[in-house]
Amino acid sequence: MDQFSNGDIFAGEVIGTAILILFGAGVNAAVNLRFSKAAQSGWIVIAFGWGFGVMAGAYTAAPLSGGHINPAVTLGIAADTGQWSKVPLYIVSQILGAFVGAVLAWAAYYAQFQANADKELAQPTLGNFSTIPEVRSPAANLATEIIATTVLVLPILAFGLTEGLGESGTAVLVVALLVVGIGLSLGGPTGYAINPARDLGPRLAHQVLPIPNKGTSDWGYAWVPVVGPAIGGLLGAGIFNLAF
Repeated sequence: MDQFSNGDIFAGEVIGTAILILFGAGVNAAVNLRFSKAAQSGWIVIAFGWGFGVMAGAYTAAPLSGGHINPAVTLGIAADTGQWSKVPLYIVSQILGAFVGAVLAWAAYYAQFQANADKELAQPTLGNFSTIPEVRSPAANLATEIIATTVLVLPILAFGLTEGLGESGTAVLVVALLVVGIGLSLGGPTGYAINPARDLGPRLAHQVLPIPNKGTSDWGYAWVPVVGPAIGGLLGAGIFNLAF
């Protein structure tokens, strides 16, 4: 992390995370909102949409900042390398980028969100922005986020040991496919934040955006998709250091 300048880190992580969330919140809106061509197209579409968002965002940010676009990844890399000085800059940039990406997704689906003004058609809108557990159990939800983020960060660190991945430029593509796999396999209980910025930035956007009948932003749950992935990122780095 120390090889990147502060300005490049800020630009790379804001832009890359914004792209990630634009794709991710965009596919959520595409599937969930009533007046969308992709309405009700299902979980597989959502999982691949988020995976492609990781690919686009990380490839874009990589030359500037390394393309973390996730505080859990930043924490895992810092725990592995011992480079902590720029962690706050990375995390602030990622949260800002996530907020921007959520606003852009809202703008792209503005007409669909405005249709929520019709009280007979109105539906809760938070799920287009942030995660909502299917069964609300903070301990179980936290465990799910920890497990899912551990199996994100541990392989990312291990991929770095395969020299050909970095040289060929395919490492980001492999990570994107990993995110798709996590979504398909472990996303069911909580919606798989696996990224504190991915949940917090869009939740802040949901709170302030003028969406008719938008419903709650559910701040009582907001700590789970922040704390769980942060723990998972550190745990993944700890396992990596012990095993490799």
